[in-house]
Amino acid sequence: MARHIELERKYDAEPDLALPDLRSVAGCARVGAPETRILRASYFDTEDLRLASRGITLRRREGGGDEGWHLKLPIAEHTKREIRTPLDAGVRDVPAELAAFVAAHVRGRPLVPVAELETRRTERGLLAEDGKVLAELADDTVSARRLSRDGHEVALMSWREIEVEAVHGSGELLERIGGHLRESGARESTAASKLQRTLEEDIVPVERSTATRTAGDVLVTYVGVQFEQLLDYDPLVRLAENDDDSVHKMRVAVRRLRSILRTHKRVVDQVRTRTLDTELKWLADALGEVRDLEVQNARFHRRLADLPGAHQGPAWLLAMADEEHRARDQVRETLLTQRYYDLLDALDAFLATPPLTPRAGRKAEKEMPKLVTRAWRKMMSRHERAMRLPAGQDRDAAMHGTRKAAKRARYTAEAAAASLGSPAAKLARRAERLQEVLGDHHDSVVAVQRLAGIIERPDTPAADIFVAGRLSEVERREGARALDGLPAAAKKAAKRKPLRELEKK
Repeated sequence: MARHIELERKYDAEPDLALPDLRSVAGCARVGAPETRILRASYFDTEDLRLASRGITLRRREGGGDEGWHLKLPIAEHTKREIRTPLDAGVRDVPAELAAFVAAHVRGRPLVPVAELETRRTERGLLAEDGKVLAELADDTVSARRLSRDGHEVALMSWREIEVEAVHGSGELLERIGGHLRESGARESTAASKLQRTLEEDIVPVERSTATRTAGDVLVTYVGVQFEQLLDYDPLVRLAENDDDSVHKMRVAVRRLRSILRTHKRVVDQVRTRTLDTELKWLADALGEVRDLEVQNARFHRRLADLPGAHQGPAWLLAMADEEHRARDQVRETLLTQRYYDLLDALDAFLATPPLTPRAGRKAEKEMPKLVTRAWRKMMSRHERAMRLPAGQDRDAAMHGTRKAAKRARYTAEAAAASLGSPAAKLARRAERLQEVLGDHHDSVVAVQRLAGIIERPDTPAADIFVAGRLSEVERREGARALDGLPAAAKKAAKRKPLRELEKK
């Protein structure tokens, strides 16, 4: 399975349009000889075009230098993540490894052929002085067939399209090339892909609310943003073999969803969201097992690198790496379960018909300050309670509780910032700082606990016990050092000015 990031621009062109001399493009020294190929592709989707509605394309293409199965996931405008498998990975059925990457959208529905395209492509390389290929220009004449549910043709269309894809060049180079094409009469394409143009009349793009007028608007908009984040990171979690931050970011999106539903409990019907909260916790816990191992593994490797003469590969650390790989496999299995699909369906249903209470109709500028203030007071109350405890396990647990409260306050303020502006954004940053300080401390506490378990195991070799003991000393010092920043973070969080600004709204 191969993968890469695709950066390209697409242009529509009349059949008689003559290509400009692209040697005049800054950075392009010469244009390679044209090569013409015939490409035939079958595109797969659900019957209701769930992939196309999100700009995702899944195809099997014959012909050309990159023939095979291609999955393209949008990252940003003009940019896609492409994942490829060989042509023989499947003929009529989508290869399971590619189907898994779109499972969060498909959710058990069959993937069927929805279009067939034949493209006569004339390709030219755009080269630098040293012969390096900066970009490839593809001049395509396309014949497309839209298919019915029984696989028969229902429409035939054709057009000419010019694609410019970066190889070793930049987005700025593509824009300069595009300027020359536009001057020659080409038009920037309004369709992100050939499939989108083929199915344009049938595609219903996914749209999320951006309203912030009422408290309910703020909640629904924030839930929509976090749900999209969850879906965006789903395939990256499936791809990841080590810590690339995708598990962390997907878990944060899930936690934000759960947190906002809790802090806005007066705005939503609790009976209808109780199960949703339970299922979000289940998913967060599944992701959390991987994330915790990621953090601890990376932490111990860094610490060992800083310990002169320490054995760099104790058996218990190698065992942790194996444990993390097993946890990743388990998460991938979790993301293929019906329970996960049901959770995603429940979030879709929540956004389609939000179970709002009458209080949700109140103006955001009146209601949101109350929600932010309530979350803020809980955070500060927990901090004060923790600081009254003597050093030890109870205080560590109380500080971890403060950290959780800081997250809730932060997420509530982040959601409110869309309608309340700077004061809410300022509070979110202060809560984030408090959360970070307490998070660093908590990571040390967890590390010490894990190392204590290793030391206490009767089968741990003496040399490994020695390494774990040295690391424990380091972690205790680092945990204490992390708390050096707590007074300043708490003092800043306790300042009343941003809250007073909110209350004036």
